[in-house]
Amino acid sequence: MVQEDIKKLVAYSSVAHLGFVMLGMFALNVQGASGSVLQMINHGLSTGALFLLVGMLYDRRHTKEFAAFGGLAKVMPWFAFFLVFATLASVGLPALNGFAGEFLILAGAFKSQAADLRWLVVASTFGVVLAAVYLLKMLQLTLWGPLVHEENKQLSDLDGREKWMLAPLCALMLWIGVAPRTFLEPSQGALEALLRDHQSRRAAAAVSAVALRPAPAAPSAALGLGAAESEPASQAAR
Repeated sequence: MVQEDIKKLVAYSSVAHLGFVMLGMFALNVQGASGSVLQMINHGLSTGALFLLVGMLYDRRHTKEFAAFGGLAKVMPWFAFFLVFATLASVGLPALNGFAGEFLILAGAFKSQAADLRWLVVASTFGVVLAAVYLLKMLQLTLWGPLVHEENKQLSDLDGREKWMLAPLCALMLWIGVAPRTFLEPSQGALEALLRDHQSRRAAAAVSAVALRPAPAAPSAALGLGAAESEPASQAAR
């Protein structure tokens, strides 16, 4: 939230996405694992689009500092549209790809058999709120407000090549958000097999640990041994 460089802010948002991926993996159920796979795809789309947009802006102004911008929506409306779209997808707005992945991860982690993960789910929901705070702040500092810098008044909007680079990414973001099942079903069987294999390995490891554990001495055996040792003594007394 205190970053002054747009590219660094997008990079930290990328780290936050991968944190959600790890949370879904450690849920060890199909719902969480499916969310992790989907979120990795989402990360490549939304964060990739944001990095492209930052690069396009740097190509025009040769700076990535927030202080050099403001009011760009007035002179670069297409740039503003794609930046807002990719940012909302990264935040996790419903009907866009980020929401589907994060919801599956949080739901899968909450249903996990590990009770400790539920506290992490509660903490992770605040991460979603923080992502909205710093990414929406990026939009405010970059696109809105007065156009005070003279250099920005002469900036050219996105050309046709740049629009065609971003349009497929935005179309996929919307497609995943509206119909995530299309992207979840191809990996469903592999994830179920992976989790079954993991559970069988854990069960085998638990059985091996019990088998290798030394058995305690039985009280009856100890008493029998004492009786056997006392028998020669009684014969000698007779």
